[in-house]
Amino acid sequence: MHVDRTRADLAADGVRERVPDSEAPPSPTGVATNLRTAALWESVSRVAEDLQADIDRPLRVLDLGGGTGGVAVALATLGHQVTVVDPSPDALAALGRRAEEAGVADRIIGIQGDSSNLDTVHPQAQADLVCCHGVLEFVDDPARAVRALAGALAPDGVLSLVVAQRLSVVLARALAGQFGQAQHALTTPEGRWGPADPLPRRFDRAAVCELVEEAGLEVIDTHGVRIFSDFVPSAFVDSEAERQALLDLERAASSHPDFAVLAELGASLHVLAGRH
Repeated sequence: MHVDRTRADLAADGVRERVPDSEAPPSPTGVATNLRTAALWESVSRVAEDLQADIDRPLRVLDLGGGTGGVAVALATLGHQVTVVDPSPDALAALGRRAEEAGVADRIIGIQGDSSNLDTVHPQAQADLVCCHGVLEFVDDPARAVRALAGALAPDGVLSLVVAQRLSVVLARALAGQFGQAQHALTTPEGRWGPADPLPRRFDRAAVCELVEEAGLEVIDTHGVRIFSDFVPSAFVDSEAERQALLDLERAASSHPDFAVLAELGASLHVLAGRH
């Protein structure tokens, strides 16, 4: 069974847990409307900013599985040209509407496809930034998907790969008193806590880095996303000042050397890679 499914498909099935929150765009102030989304956007926007400074022009971006354009529209708003490849026609239609509303329709292209035919629907070796956020959990063959992403990457480009982490769900299940589920997630190859788990698989850092390196890329950086956010009660972040303080803490912890081990507990792992 092919499972290159969009977040729109999952939402229709009632799947919510651990599906990355990349569908909410940043607010005009630069702080995303969703706290979880904001933590990811902080990481992606920094990558785009650094890349643009290096090549001195707007980026050519490929967003595989970009859905309705949470990341794509935000990047297009910054002036970049973004191609979203997604298997869902409904998601692509929503992408078009969102791009029109944001005034960036001329900088976004939506193409129906997935990792299995990426080499035929998108030019090879031309994307400065390739985003693949919350997709590897669902594809039939993650290694093949990463090879396809590597093929689309320009010689000096960067792959931004975000995956759900195994250790995060182990801790979350344990804190919820579901000790059997925590052990199941820790010890099974897929990192799932049981049959009702909405994700087909989760990853640890070593597994993701191995996929990237086998695809001929070199890992540039790895850091946790949402190290604290998923464990902080919502009552503690009910004001904009508290939300911003938590985001600042996330940013500082994700790059702090003494917190490297805690990055493994982030809900997601953000891996940056480029060519050797």
